[in-house]
Amino acid sequence: MTRLITLLLAAVGLAHAAAERPNILFCIADDWGWPHASAYANDPVVQTPAFDRVAAEGALFHHAYVSSPSCTPSRNAILTGQFHWRLGPGASLWSTLDQNINTFPLLLEDAGYAVGSWRKSWGPGRLDGKWLERHPAGPVFEGGFPEFLAARDPAKPFFFWLGAKDPHRPYERDTGAASGMDLAAINLFEHFPDVPEVRGDVADYYFEVQRFDSDVAAALSLLEEIGEADNTIVVITGDHGMPFPRCKSNLYDSGTRVPLAIRWPTRMQPAQSLEGFVSLTDLAPTFLAAAGVSVPLEMTGHNLLPAILTGDESKLRQHILFGKERHVPSQAAPDMGGYPSRALRTSDYLYIRNYTPERWPNGIEDWANAAIRGVWYGDTDNGPTKTYIVENRDRDWAHQRFWELNFGLRPAEELYDLSRDPGQLINVAADPDYATTKAELAAQLTEDLVATLDPREHPHYEFDFDAPPYLGRGPRHPDSLK
Repeated sequence: MTRLITLLLAAVGLAHAAAERPNILFCIADDWGWPHASAYANDPVVQTPAFDRVAAEGALFHHAYVSSPSCTPSRNAILTGQFHWRLGPGASLWSTLDQNINTFPLLLEDAGYAVGSWRKSWGPGRLDGKWLERHPAGPVFEGGFPEFLAARDPAKPFFFWLGAKDPHRPYERDTGAASGMDLAAINLFEHFPDVPEVRGDVADYYFEVQRFDSDVAAALSLLEEIGEADNTIVVITGDHGMPFPRCKSNLYDSGTRVPLAIRWPTRMQPAQSLEGFVSLTDLAPTFLAAAGVSVPLEMTGHNLLPAILTGDESKLRQHILFGKERHVPSQAAPDMGGYPSRALRTSDYLYIRNYTPERWPNGIEDWANAAIRGVWYGDTDNGPTKTYIVENRDRDWAHQRFWELNFGLRPAEELYDLSRDPGQLINVAADPDYATTKAELAAQLTEDLVATLDPREHPHYEFDFDAPPYLGRGPRHPDSLK
């Protein structure tokens, strides 16, 4: 009898503990980069009221970065809580995910969470082995968050991956202007030419950013309707920068820096504005810690709870790492390799190490002789901005400069002084005045990469990053845009 009572009390205790565990709603856009959310007050045109609300009710992060500015490796890193260079073939676009690696949604499921996903979560690439039985982001619900909530066991806490296909290209032309946006007020990156074609293209991107935000708003309303808003951690972010030249697939802030807002009403103070560095690899250990699940030792991400529950940004990273292996196989045939590079970002500097400076960083223009026939500058998605820059490069010096910034060859080292050059356009790596700074940043980058077992730097760890990809559809010849 005593043993039965003990077991019953234990069961009640476990049920109570489970009830106290938070739900988690993870909302991630496809190709949405910083600073394109209205909470950042950088641009008066793009409006993201759902993101802004979550930031106001929780924390707005000003320096959040992906592990790699390419869909598959970025999402692999988020799911595993590890830098992408630790994931073997998963370090590149159109790849796979190692069978021996854990993902945080499945760890949550094993710990008693109801788990589900919608639209784009892992990938693109090919899943096999155990991933065919258990999707790395959780079971897919074609009907989205409403279907998941209707099917879940209400006695369990839940995790849901609300993935979007917005604002990935292609765009419906002139949707931004037709929606009433003031194209003249758009704040363009400095590496874009200020012409109507580019302003219209960015407006079309903003239109899809706002459509993603409306999906998030609908999910927040559902949380309120079922009475779970207060006990749900809500995270909103993107997988890398916008699909424009010198953004997506590039290691500048325009490619690696993303919006990030986190809300947990019962535990977090509202209106936090945090300047410390965050990697999206930090989300996995944060979610696991919040759920009371042990964080695997192989995760390189940092638990954010000590920072966001206290508002103490000194507990965040003091600098950040990110890198790239291969995006689209866009070099000259038969080379299926990419443009491997690594970077270290501090509050004052961005230092980039390019391992193959002899290669074109965004692929070759000669689409007839590319590794995938028809792909031209394949690491940059096709669109009006890309076409304008390429077709007008010989017009004058300014247009030639735009082409060089976006598609030209790059040296083995890049260094940007952010106090003088926030747009990261002037490479001072060869300037003698920066020799000491460059040496210190280079040494720090090497030390951090060795510590995280990066095969590019670790003396005893090797992997063939240039293994053939699982090919998908890449950007095509510019005639396809006409």
